Amino acid sequence: MHALGRHILVEYFDCRNELLNDVPYIEQSMVAAARKADATVINSTFHHFSPFGVSGVVVIQESHLAIHTWPEYGYAAVDLFTCGDTVDPWIAYNELKRLLEAGSGSSIEMLRGQLGLIPGTRQELEAHREDHAVQLGKPANGYSPGEQATSLAPKYSRNVWFTERSENTAHSFRHTGKQLYREQSPFQLVEVYDTYAWGKTLTLDRMVMTTEKDEFIYHEMIAHVGLFSHPNPKRVLVIGGGDGGAVREILRHEGLEKVVMVEIDEKVIEASKLHLPDISSAFNHPKLELIVGDGIAYAEECTDDAFDLVLVDSTDPVGPGEGLFTESFYRHVHRILRPGGIQITQSESPHYAPALFRDIYACYRQVFGNEHVHCYLAHIPTYPSGMWSFSWAMKGEGHPFNGLDRDRVDAFCRQHGLKYYNADIHQGAFCLPTFTREMVENGAEVVATAAASELTAS
Repeated sequence: MHALGRHILVEYFDCRNELLNDVPYIEQSMVAAARKADATVINSTFHHFSPFGVSGVVVIQESHLAIHTWPEYGYAAVDLFTCGDTVDPWIAYNELKRLLEAGSGSSIEMLRGQLGLIPGTRQELEAHREDHAVQLGKPANGYSPGEQATSLAPKYSRNVWFTERSENTAHSFRHTGKQLYREQSPFQLVEVYDTYAWGKTLTLDRMVMTTEKDEFIYHEMIAHVGLFSHPNPKRVLVIGGGDGGAVREILRHEGLEKVVMVEIDEKVIEASKLHLPDISSAFNHPKLELIVGDGIAYAEECTDDAFDLVLVDSTDPVGPGEGLFTESFYRHVHRILRPGGIQITQSESPHYAPALFRDIYACYRQVFGNEHVHCYLAHIPTYPSGMWSFSWAMKGEGHPFNGLDRDRVDAFCRQHGLKYYNADIHQGAFCLPTFTREMVENGAEVVATAAASELTAS
């Protein structure tokens, strides 16, 4: 070959659609193709694009392999570039065609850096090629093959990323490239990744639900605020919460008689039991009744005054979580609470979902009354913006601070080794930034306006 490099531009058609949307599989296939061609892999970086598509590059000591996929069309475009004579890009081409299960492929090869076209002498170019061979550990003047291979052997690093995307923002998590769990349930795509910064991470429809490193913040705050603001809770209903973290925290309270958990997706429970054992550790607790079913239907069919606390640990208002953000659902929650009972929900990000946030609080206050609904905040690094909100609502007169026994709370926190919640946090979490307070109050104004309109109409 009378050129510095060989460049093959490739198109693969009729590939398996699901493979082209699987970041770990694409990365592993590209690395396998490079190694099949005897290339020396140095680095790999891969990203997923919402809703479909993977882009990535494998850097080899001899140059690179790059790919972008269009799963919806079963199509992938690949760029194979190798320097010197040691790597045959056509071997990589054939291996990728097999791994992507492509029905057909199209390609064109170009010689790059052809001798005689680059300014300089032919002898200089041949010397460059000889130096490149030395870098690959081949025999050369002044080196033994073993010595050179040892001194210049590259360290392979991987950059495989899971990215949670919204319309205008994205948050990426570098992971090991090995997908621990992936199942498409009837409701959503359930996945578990092993990330470098946050440990094992559960995602639903490519949105982060919980991570090993910061899960305690969400679960402590959704559980203990309600339980410690109720004078004597005995029966608790959890709707959602399939990872098990909420019931783990709830069942630390020994005075409870029964906890009912209703999770619609058994695959979420399965993934958590397999890969998040510390979070799902309470699933076999004798006081827990675990129901795989529709939480909305359960609330509709439940008898009046059945629970002291109803905790709604829902996903975002899409897919199976959509029905958990309606007034009709919360009227059933109100009905099944005992007098003095408390509802706790996760209520989204004031930063990222301001319209939804306002609507949620207008809904809660329409059902429970303006004076009986409060917002509190926690700071969860892996959730959009880091600021996350929860709602507290009571059936009857009361306040989150009424009867709070600070000494009892802090003794409980020490006993159970809690890492976020304490008596100060219980009170401080309800101190809202001005913009958040105004958004909650806007919900109250909506309710007052609606009430006035009904009065005028009557």
